[in-house]
Amino acid sequence: MGMQTATLGGGCFWCLEAAFQGLDGVGSVVSGYAGGAGERPTYQQVCTGTTGHAEVVEIGFDDTRIDFETLLEVFFTIHDPTTLNRQGADVGSQYRSVIFYHSDAQREIAERVIARLNAEGVWPDPIVTQVQPAPTFYPAEAYHQDYYRRNPGQGYCQVVISPKLAKLRAHHALLLAK
Repeated sequence: MGMQTATLGGGCFWCLEAAFQGLDGVGSVVSGYAGGAGERPTYQQVCTGTTGHAEVVEIGFDDTRIDFETLLEVFFTIHDPTTLNRQGADVGSQYRSVIFYHSDAQREIAERVIARLNAEGVWPDPIVTQVQPAPTFYPAEAYHQDYYRRNPGQGYCQVVISPKLAKLRAHHALLLAK
């Protein structure tokens, strides 16, 4: 099939962007906003939690090298899908766990992965990740793009993102681009 698109939200988009950028088969990762009211929201507007948009990443991936289910395995490794509208200290609907599917096949895969993870009892609480049709995606401002690579020494990157990347390397080393 070739190039596909995945749109995922699981807390701060800087964390997701940094994790997915390192995977073999991922061609692009763009931080942005989706799932709310109003067109072309700004970071300041989304941060208020009143627009309904989630911080998301839009991932361009080659499904002959990495499939959607594998992307979801990584997604569920690097965030807590059991906390409603929060990830750690980041609280608000803009940080919700959400999979915006681009096809019926993606929807079916997402529902199957969530059901399996719930059945396996990976987390003590049930997964609250929303599975919804992909709405319009709005790229975030330029200063949000490639954030971790440009600011690895910044406090949030050191305290929040670096541990997530270590967990990604520990659980999915074989998926990392060489």
